[in-house]
Amino acid sequence: MEPENAKELGLKYQVLRTDKPDGEYTTVGEAGAGEQECVDRGLIDGQAYYYKVRSALGAGFADSEPTQAAFSKGNWFRFYRLNALVLLVVFSSAVLYYITRARKAKPIYIRKIAGLDAVDEAVGRATEMGKKMLYIPGIMSVDEIQTIASLAILGHVAKLSATYNADLEVPNKDPLTFAAARETVKEAYLEAGRPDLFREEMVNYVTYDQFAYTASVTGKMVRERPATNFLIGSFYAESLLLAETGQSIGAIQISGTAEVAQLPFFVVACDYTLIGEELYAASAYLSREPVLLGSIKGQDITKFLLIVALGLGVVLESIGIKFMTTAFRMR
Repeated sequence: MEPENAKELGLKYQVLRTDKPDGEYTTVGEAGAGEQECVDRGLIDGQAYYYKVRSALGAGFADSEPTQAAFSKGNWFRFYRLNALVLLVVFSSAVLYYITRARKAKPIYIRKIAGLDAVDEAVGRATEMGKKMLYIPGIMSVDEIQTIASLAILGHVAKLSATYNADLEVPNKDPLTFAAARETVKEAYLEAGRPDLFREEMVNYVTYDQFAYTASVTGKMVRERPATNFLIGSFYAESLLLAETGQSIGAIQISGTAEVAQLPFFVVACDYTLIGEELYAASAYLSREPVLLGSIKGQDITKFLLIVALGLGVVLESIGIKFMTTAFRMR
């Protein structure tokens, strides 16, 4: 029997193994006080193994009697990973259900995102004022998920620009992002039925140096005073310089990033800010594509269920019931 204060005393159990009844035992695992199991890996199926448990407290220890011969065998299913399977089934079912629902044109509620709702207003403002729009897709390459999300929003902005005949410019720091952005804008103008309005110089490459790029873009803001700035993507130290310069010239600014350290600068200096996952949900929100909408809704439902399970686990753990702790244990 364990003493009541076994954890405080530092009681530990070592699992020892040998493949011969009279062989030398070696330690293959360790468990703390209160733990009920220890997994031994790397065994050979059909081989006999003998175990004993050593309880250790400080410098002293005591061994249990050796077990009878135990044999390992392969299993088709790892039951200790059943929780991962359940989570996968729940998540997949939610996503497939809402994709099916969206394809049947049934309404799917996604909360309003002010920054995305303001895109039409921002483009319309630039059109009415007869001024340029600047779209800055961050400073990272296309292997960054934030850049991919930004390019999806750029496609929507470019399509509105073509529809309203607004002047759009997309300065780039990364060469690969530059190539992807140019194709995105070109395709958007084609989809809008105005390929004649597209110009190669609308999407341009500036420089790969971070602060040289920042100096070029802020200088352009001061000289040309665009009506609208989009700062959407992955940003670092240049975020404050870009956002403050845009704010100083009176441009309406819509920003978005998943870089937590840069969000305060955007929140303070921009009119609208997409925070974290709002950036990733933008393509679904703007396009209303059934597959994308169903995926977003399925993720939201799964997160809600996990939050409920987390709260329930806290309550059960507080009253000494460890069901949720065991159910969510991963190995």
